[in-house]
Amino acid sequence: MNVLVKSATIVDPKSDFHNQTVDILIEKGTISQISKRIQNSKNYKEIRRDNLHVSQGWFDSSVSFGEPGYEERETIANGLDTAAKSGFTAVAVNANTNPVIDSYANISFLKSKAEKHAVNLYPIGALTKHSDGIDLAELFDMKTAGAVAFYDYQHPIANPNLMKLALQYASNFKGLVCSFPQESKISGLGVMNENVTSTSLGLKGNPALAEELQVARDLFILEYTEGKLHIPTISTAKSVELIRAAKQKKLDVSCSVAIHNLIFTDEHLKTFNTNFKVLPPLRTQKDIDALISGVKDGIIDMVTSDHNPIDIEDKKIEFDYAKYGTIGLESAFGALNSIFTIKKTVELLTNGRERYAVDTTPIAVGNSANLTLFNPNSTYTFTKDHMFSRSKNAMFEGHNLKGNVYGIIANNQLVIQ
Repeated sequence: MNVLVKSATIVDPKSDFHNQTVDILIEKGTISQISKRIQNSKNYKEIRRDNLHVSQGWFDSSVSFGEPGYEERETIANGLDTAAKSGFTAVAVNANTNPVIDSYANISFLKSKAEKHAVNLYPIGALTKHSDGIDLAELFDMKTAGAVAFYDYQHPIANPNLMKLALQYASNFKGLVCSFPQESKISGLGVMNENVTSTSLGLKGNPALAEELQVARDLFILEYTEGKLHIPTISTAKSVELIRAAKQKKLDVSCSVAIHNLIFTDEHLKTFNTNFKVLPPLRTQKDIDALISGVKDGIIDMVTSDHNPIDIEDKKIEFDYAKYGTIGLESAFGALNSIFTIKKTVELLTNGRERYAVDTTPIAVGNSANLTLFNPNSTYTFTKDHMFSRSKNAMFEGHNLKGNVYGIIANNQLVIQ
């Protein structure tokens, strides 16, 4: 693939051309020249867009696609196309499929389905067999096959000894163990944040305590085992402080937050719109303020769309019975860019690569082109026209966003809108 990107402002602190508006010549998938003005002497395809900005390709650490088993929600092929159109050149895909991704063969299947695509798929293997929380899965075999982490998606590990064994065993090959932050006996049958809002709506509450107890427990176990732990999608102010204290102790812990938990409060559930039913649940403004502060000061290492397509039959039903989840790849950039600077937004969308052992490629001559192309200043209302997923369960539908994605250049391919 040969292409000339014209008048693009580079947003990449690791590049010598950071904050400069330049032309970028890409030949056979490699950046061959970066300059103020490049003549198109070979008549390559040119990319010109309004207010064009370019950064390193974005990465999402928590994406669900459904296939195998739930293709009615999303397929791998369409999921990767959605990621590309949303600006992501790499995604880590969860194991919540049928069958659960818990073996060498399952990991190999995922990787084979993503071959030759512009977006790189990085499988996350289940931490326990069938994600049932009883016995550890084949962690080392999955690592050998290409798994970048181990996580029973949204299934907490109830047995603390099992978590201890997982951290100890995975440390032998520097495996990243993920633990969903929820104590199920405390959360019970709660379907939203336990608060005055849940009482007024007559819905069972899932208290912040359920998350914070699990986070505290896992951090104690981490300190004992000296393992490598990632806590995905925290949602409370206290969780931020617990992880802050752990990092001050130099424990090997990282955490993420779902983008919607930085924007929406439990007040949005007053209409009983099941697109707002997510796990962990939407919390309070106090929690949002603490989470945003945690993002800004680096206690929260990365953000995720926590993209989770759910078919209409499992969403357009009574709130108590609706499944948890919202799609989020398509709205990720516009939502983040609405609350952070463009520099911080791009930083957050690329931060998780190192933790998940995903290659980082600065924008420099001689490097492979792994780029996201976007306009940070456009504003629009997010509608179904902006959704590329097969499922349309979007929490951000009808909300104003800032910034749109033009496409990506990655794996010697161009995906452009």
